[in-house]
Amino acid sequence: MTAHVELLDLVAQMKAAERAFVLATVVRTVSVTAAKAGAKAIIAADGTIVAGWIGGGCAKGAVLKAAREALADGEPRMVSVQPENLLAELGVSAGESRDGIRFASNMCPSKGTMDIFVEPVLPHPSLVVLGASPVALSLAAQARVLGYHVTFAAPAAELTAQPDADAVIDGYQLGELNDAKRFVVVSTQGKGDEAALRAAVATKACYHAFVGSRRKMASLRAKLLAEGASAAAIDDFKAPAGLDLGAITPEEIAMSILAEITRERRRGQRAGQPGSKE
Repeated sequence: MTAHVELLDLVAQMKAAERAFVLATVVRTVSVTAAKAGAKAIIAADGTIVAGWIGGGCAKGAVLKAAREALADGEPRMVSVQPENLLAELGVSAGESRDGIRFASNMCPSKGTMDIFVEPVLPHPSLVVLGASPVALSLAAQARVLGYHVTFAAPAAELTAQPDADAVIDGYQLGELNDAKRFVVVSTQGKGDEAALRAAVATKACYHAFVGSRRKMASLRAKLLAEGASAAAIDDFKAPAGLDLGAITPEEIAMSILAEITRERRRGQRAGQPGSKE
Protein backbone atom coordinates (compact mmCIF):
# COMPACT_ATOMS: atom_id res chain seq x y z
CA MET A 1 0.00 0.00 0.00
CA THR A 2 2.84 2.39 0.84
CA ALA A 3 4.48 1.87 -2.56
CA HIS A 4 1.14 2.48 -4.28
CA VAL A 5 0.61 5.71 -2.35
CA GLU A 6 4.16 6.88 -3.15
CA LEU A 7 3.59 6.22 -6.86
CA LEU A 8 0.40 8.26 -6.85
CA ASP A 9 2.26 11.03 -5.00
CA LEU A 10 4.81 11.04 -7.83
CA VAL A 11 1.97 11.22 -10.37
CA ALA A 12 0.67 14.34 -8.62
CA GLN A 13 4.16 15.87 -8.54
CA MET A 14 4.76 15.24 -12.25
CA LYS A 15 1.36 16.70 -13.15
CA ALA A 16 2.09 19.79 -11.07
CA ALA A 17 5.46 20.14 -12.81
CA GLU A 18 3.72 20.00 -16.23
CA ARG A 19 5.65 16.87 -17.27
CA ALA A 20 4.34 14.47 -19.88
CA PHE A 21 4.16 10.83 -18.84
CA VAL A 22 2.11 7.65 -19.10
CA LEU A 23 0.43 5.79 -16.28
CA ALA A 24 0.25 2.09 -17.12
CA THR A 25 -2.09 -0.06 -15.02
CA VAL A 26 -2.51 -3.85 -15.12
CA VAL A 27 -6.30 -4.33 -15.16
CA ARG A 28 -6.55 -8.10 -15.69
CA THR A 29 -4.35 -11.18 -15.54
CA VAL A 30 -5.02 -14.81 -16.45
CA SER A 31 -2.87 -17.78 -15.38
CA VAL A 32 0.69 -17.15 -14.20
CA THR A 33 1.99 -13.56 -14.59
CA ALA A 34 4.72 -11.63 -12.82
CA ALA A 35 2.51 -8.61 -12.12
CA LYS A 36 -1.06 -8.79 -10.89
CA ALA A 37 -4.14 -6.64 -11.44
CA GLY A 38 -3.67 -3.21 -9.90
CA ALA A 39 0.07 -3.02 -10.55
CA LYS A 40 1.08 0.38 -11.93
CA ALA A 41 4.09 2.04 -13.53
CA ILE A 42 4.94 5.60 -14.55
CA ILE A 43 6.63 5.87 -17.94
CA ALA A 44 8.41 9.13 -18.72
CA ALA A 45 8.35 10.83 -22.11
CA ASP A 46 11.78 9.37 -22.94
CA GLY A 47 10.46 5.82 -22.50
CA THR A 48 12.01 5.05 -19.13
CA ILE A 49 9.99 3.53 -16.30
CA VAL A 50 10.57 6.00 -13.48
CA ALA A 51 8.45 4.27 -10.82
CA GLY A 52 6.33 1.18 -10.30
CA TRP A 53 6.36 -2.20 -12.01
CA ILE A 54 4.10 -4.00 -14.47
CA GLY A 55 6.15 -7.14 -14.99
CA GLY A 56 9.28 -8.05 -16.88
CA GLY A 57 10.16 -8.23 -20.53
CA CYS A 58 7.08 -10.26 -21.39
CA ALA A 59 4.94 -7.13 -21.42
CA LYS A 60 7.43 -4.29 -21.28
CA GLY A 61 8.12 -3.92 -25.01
CA ALA A 62 4.44 -3.79 -25.98
CA VAL A 63 3.60 -1.35 -23.19
CA LEU A 64 6.48 1.00 -24.01
CA LYS A 65 5.45 1.06 -27.66
CA ALA A 66 1.88 1.84 -26.67
CA ALA A 67 3.16 4.54 -24.30
CA ARG A 68 5.07 6.28 -27.10
CA GLU A 69 1.99 6.25 -29.31
CA ALA A 70 -0.24 7.50 -26.49
CA LEU A 71 2.06 10.44 -25.80
CA ALA A 72 2.08 11.27 -29.51
CA ASP A 73 -1.70 11.36 -30.02
CA GLY A 74 -2.93 11.93 -26.46
CA GLU A 75 -5.27 8.93 -26.59
CA PRO A 76 -5.36 6.08 -24.03
CA ARG A 77 -5.24 2.48 -25.20
CA MET A 78 -5.54 -1.07 -23.95
CA VAL A 79 -2.79 -3.61 -24.55
CA SER A 80 -3.46 -7.35 -24.19
CA VAL A 81 -0.36 -9.53 -23.94
CA GLN A 82 -1.24 -13.17 -24.61
CA PRO A 83 0.52 -16.38 -25.63
CA GLU A 84 0.54 -17.21 -29.34
CA ASN A 85 -1.99 -20.05 -29.06
CA LEU A 86 -4.60 -17.78 -27.44
CA LEU A 87 -4.04 -15.10 -30.07
CA ALA A 88 -4.60 -17.76 -32.74
CA GLU A 89 -7.85 -18.82 -31.05
CA LEU A 90 -9.01 -15.21 -31.16
CA GLY A 91 -7.99 -14.94 -34.80
CA VAL A 92 -5.64 -12.02 -34.24
CA SER A 93 -1.92 -11.49 -34.76
CA ALA A 94 0.58 -9.72 -32.56
CA GLY A 95 0.43 -5.97 -33.30
CA GLU A 96 -3.17 -6.13 -34.52
CA SER A 97 -5.93 -4.05 -32.93
CA ARG A 98 -9.54 -5.04 -32.48
CA ASP A 99 -12.34 -3.22 -30.65
CA GLY A 100 -9.86 -0.76 -29.18
CA ILE A 101 -7.46 -3.44 -27.89
CA ARG A 102 -3.90 -3.81 -29.18
CA PHE A 103 -2.72 -7.43 -29.00
CA ALA A 104 0.85 -8.49 -28.30
CA SER A 105 2.52 -11.85 -27.99
CA ASN A 106 3.77 -13.21 -24.65
CA MET A 107 6.89 -15.20 -25.44
CA CYS A 108 7.75 -15.91 -21.81
CA PRO A 109 7.56 -19.48 -20.41
CA SER A 110 4.75 -18.49 -18.02
CA LYS A 111 2.34 -18.12 -20.96
CA GLY A 112 0.04 -15.88 -18.95
CA THR A 113 -2.24 -13.10 -20.14
CA MET A 114 -2.01 -9.48 -19.03
CA ASP A 115 -4.27 -6.60 -20.00
CA ILE A 116 -2.68 -3.19 -19.40
CA PHE A 117 -4.40 0.18 -19.64
CA VAL A 118 -2.04 2.84 -20.97
CA GLU A 119 -3.11 6.37 -20.07
CA PRO A 120 -1.19 9.45 -21.28
CA VAL A 121 -0.99 12.39 -18.89
CA LEU A 122 -0.03 15.48 -20.84
CA PRO A 123 0.84 18.97 -19.59
CA HIS A 124 -1.63 21.76 -20.18
CA PRO A 125 -1.25 23.29 -23.65
CA SER A 126 1.03 26.30 -23.47
CA LEU A 127 0.08 29.78 -24.66
CA VAL A 128 2.81 32.40 -24.83
CA VAL A 129 1.49 35.94 -25.15
CA LEU A 130 3.91 38.76 -25.96
CA GLY A 131 2.76 42.34 -25.52
CA ALA A 132 0.88 44.51 -23.04
CA SER A 133 -2.07 45.42 -25.26
CA PRO A 134 -5.73 45.03 -24.21
CA VAL A 135 -5.99 42.09 -26.63
CA ALA A 136 -2.99 40.41 -24.96
CA LEU A 137 -4.50 40.83 -21.49
CA SER A 138 -7.89 39.50 -22.60
CA LEU A 139 -6.27 36.61 -24.46
CA ALA A 140 -4.38 35.51 -21.35
CA ALA A 141 -7.49 35.65 -19.17
CA GLN A 142 -9.69 33.73 -21.60
CA ALA A 143 -6.99 31.10 -22.22
CA ARG A 144 -6.67 30.41 -18.50
CA VAL A 145 -10.38 29.61 -18.33
CA LEU A 146 -9.89 27.10 -21.14
CA GLY A 147 -7.09 25.33 -19.27
CA TYR A 148 -3.99 26.72 -20.97
CA HIS A 149 -0.74 27.28 -19.14
CA VAL A 150 -0.20 30.97 -19.94
CA THR A 151 3.15 32.73 -20.09
CA PHE A 152 2.75 36.50 -20.42
CA ALA A 153 5.76 38.53 -21.56
CA ALA A 154 5.88 42.33 -21.74
CA PRO A 155 7.83 45.22 -20.21
CA ALA A 156 6.37 45.78 -16.75
CA ALA A 157 6.31 49.54 -17.31
CA GLU A 158 3.82 49.09 -20.18
CA LEU A 159 1.28 47.05 -18.23
CA THR A 160 -1.98 48.76 -17.32
CA ALA A 161 -3.25 45.76 -15.34
CA GLN A 162 -1.88 42.59 -13.77
CA PRO A 163 -2.04 39.78 -16.34
CA ASP A 164 -4.00 36.65 -15.49
CA ALA A 165 -1.18 34.22 -16.23
CA ASP A 166 0.78 31.31 -14.78
CA ALA A 167 4.07 33.09 -15.45
CA VAL A 168 4.74 36.78 -16.05
CA ILE A 169 8.01 37.91 -17.63
CA ASP A 170 9.28 41.47 -17.57
CA GLY A 171 10.36 42.03 -21.19
CA TYR A 172 10.67 39.57 -24.05
CA GLN A 173 13.48 37.28 -22.90
CA LEU A 174 11.40 34.14 -22.59
CA GLY A 175 14.04 31.75 -21.28
CA GLU A 176 13.01 28.14 -20.61
CA LEU A 177 9.33 27.36 -21.21
CA ASN A 178 7.31 24.37 -20.06
CA ASP A 179 7.45 21.43 -22.46
CA ALA A 180 3.99 21.19 -24.01
CA LYS A 181 2.07 21.78 -27.21
CA ARG A 182 2.79 25.48 -27.59
CA PHE A 183 1.01 28.43 -29.21
CA VAL A 184 2.60 31.88 -29.52
CA VAL A 185 0.78 35.17 -30.09
CA VAL A 186 2.37 38.61 -30.46
CA SER A 187 0.00 41.44 -29.54
CA THR A 188 2.21 44.49 -29.00
CA GLN A 189 0.20 46.98 -31.07
CA GLY A 190 3.11 49.22 -31.93
CA LYS A 191 5.11 48.96 -28.70
CA GLY A 192 8.15 46.72 -29.06
CA ASP A 193 6.89 44.92 -32.17
CA GLU A 194 10.34 43.94 -33.43
CA ALA A 195 11.66 42.77 -30.08
CA ALA A 196 8.56 40.67 -29.43
CA LEU A 197 8.58 39.16 -32.91
CA ARG A 198 12.27 38.38 -32.60
CA ALA A 199 11.58 36.41 -29.43
CA ALA A 200 8.54 34.71 -30.94
CA VAL A 201 10.43 33.63 -34.07
CA ALA A 202 13.01 31.94 -31.85
CA THR A 203 10.33 30.07 -29.89
CA LYS A 204 9.30 26.63 -31.15
CA ALA A 205 5.53 26.31 -31.45
CA CYS A 206 2.82 24.69 -33.55
CA TYR A 207 1.13 28.07 -34.03
CA HIS A 208 2.55 31.59 -34.37
CA ALA A 209 0.36 34.63 -34.86
CA PHE A 210 0.66 38.42 -34.97
CA VAL A 211 -2.17 40.75 -33.98
CA GLY A 212 -1.86 43.29 -36.77
CA SER A 213 -2.44 43.80 -40.46
CA ARG A 214 -0.71 41.94 -43.28
CA ARG A 215 0.89 45.23 -44.36
CA LYS A 216 2.38 45.81 -40.92
CA MET A 217 3.61 42.23 -40.74
CA ALA A 218 5.23 42.61 -44.16
CA SER A 219 7.08 45.72 -42.98
CA LEU A 220 8.30 43.96 -39.83
CA ARG A 221 9.26 40.90 -41.88
CA ALA A 222 11.61 43.02 -44.00
CA LYS A 223 13.29 44.43 -40.89
CA LEU A 224 13.76 41.01 -39.29
CA LEU A 225 15.12 39.54 -42.53
CA ALA A 226 17.66 42.35 -42.65
CA GLU A 227 18.78 41.25 -39.18
CA GLY A 228 19.28 37.69 -40.41
CA ALA A 229 16.07 36.08 -39.20
CA SER A 230 14.80 32.95 -40.97
CA ALA A 231 12.34 33.73 -43.75
CA ALA A 232 10.60 30.38 -43.25
CA ALA A 233 10.13 31.06 -39.53
CA ILE A 234 8.67 34.51 -40.15
CA ASP A 235 6.39 33.28 -42.90
CA ASP A 236 4.99 30.73 -40.46
CA PHE A 237 3.19 33.57 -38.66
CA LYS A 238 -0.55 34.04 -39.16
CA ALA A 239 -1.29 37.74 -39.66
CA PRO A 240 -3.76 39.00 -38.81
CA ALA A 241 -4.28 36.55 -35.94
CA GLY A 242 -7.59 34.81 -35.38
CA LEU A 243 -10.58 33.60 -37.34
CA ASP A 244 -12.58 36.16 -39.27
CA LEU A 245 -15.55 36.53 -36.90
CA GLY A 246 -16.05 40.23 -37.47
CA ALA A 247 -14.47 40.89 -34.06
CA ILE A 248 -14.11 44.51 -32.94
CA THR A 249 -13.45 44.72 -29.21
CA PRO A 250 -10.24 43.39 -27.57
CA GLU A 251 -12.30 40.64 -25.94
CA GLU A 252 -13.81 39.59 -29.27
CA ILE A 253 -10.43 39.64 -31.02
CA ALA A 254 -8.97 37.50 -28.23
CA MET A 255 -11.90 35.09 -28.62
CA SER A 256 -11.29 34.83 -32.38
CA ILE A 257 -7.63 34.01 -31.75
CA LEU A 258 -8.49 31.33 -29.22
CA ALA A 259 -11.01 29.90 -31.68
CA GLU A 260 -8.24 29.59 -34.26
CA ILE A 261 -5.88 28.06 -31.69
CA THR A 262 -8.59 25.58 -30.67
CA ARG A 263 -9.05 24.53 -34.28
CA GLU A 264 -5.30 23.98 -34.60
CA ARG A 265 -5.04 22.19 -31.26
CA ARG A 266 -7.90 19.79 -31.98
CA ARG A 267 -6.96 19.08 -35.57
CA GLY A 268 -7.30 15.35 -36.22
CA GLN A 269 -8.87 14.61 -32.81
CA ARG A 270 -12.58 14.86 -33.66
CA ALA A 271 -12.99 11.74 -35.80
CA GLY A 272 -15.49 9.45 -34.12
CA GLN A 273 -16.35 11.96 -31.38
CA PRO A 274 -19.97 12.91 -30.61
CA GLY A 275 -21.04 15.77 -32.86
CA SER A 276 -18.26 15.14 -35.34
CA LYS A 277 -19.12 15.35 -39.03
CA GLU A 278 -16.10 13.27 -39.98
